Amino acid sequence: MNDEIFEGAMNAFKIESESLLATAQVIDKEQFLKAVEVLSKAERIGSSGCGHSGIACRHFAHLMCCIERPARFISPAEAVHGGLGFIQKDDVIVLASRGGKTDELMPIADICKKKGAVVIGITENLSSPLAEKSDIVIAMKITRECDKYNCQGTTSFTVLAAIFDALQTAVLENTGFQNEEFAVIHPGGAVGKRLNSK
Repeated sequence: MNDEIFEGAMNAFKIESESLLATAQVIDKEQFLKAVEVLSKAERIGSSGCGHSGIACRHFAHLMCCIERPARFISPAEAVHGGLGFIQKDDVIVLASRGGKTDELMPIADICKKKGAVVIGITENLSSPLAEKSDIVIAMKITRECDKYNCQGTTSFTVLAAIFDALQTAVLENTGFQNEEFAVIHPGGAVGKRLNSK
């Protein structure tokens, strides 16, 4: 029994690796580079999602702040109760939903479009309401979730986080961000000590 449990757990690495590679194949280069361009120029960046997607969106907001792109996660619940006051014309809002049908995100997309912000949607369903409402769409591909019921947001979370990592990598290059700048805002921890000891 223990061997079966361990084997099932280790299979998670294989499942997630397959979806990461599959996602790399479906991402449209033109759409991705458009996203990089608007993220590089935006005065403010918002991100929003529900559940595991929301947790990944928090990660993305932090990644953007780490390269001096002012960003914040906007709770879907708070967004329609004044939270979208953060987003202004020509800003960017990133909305993530694997199925692209998350009800809570639809009014966020509509409001941001009315305000003249750029909507980036990240979804597996390119014909979904989220994709239709987005100015830029980044595709993701999930072969399956890790759990035996194919229900928990495991693989989808990993893939979304990887997309966000790829975006940060590209924005960093596009803006010419330097490690010396990171050292100023990251004096803490082992990384901060390493950067500021030079």
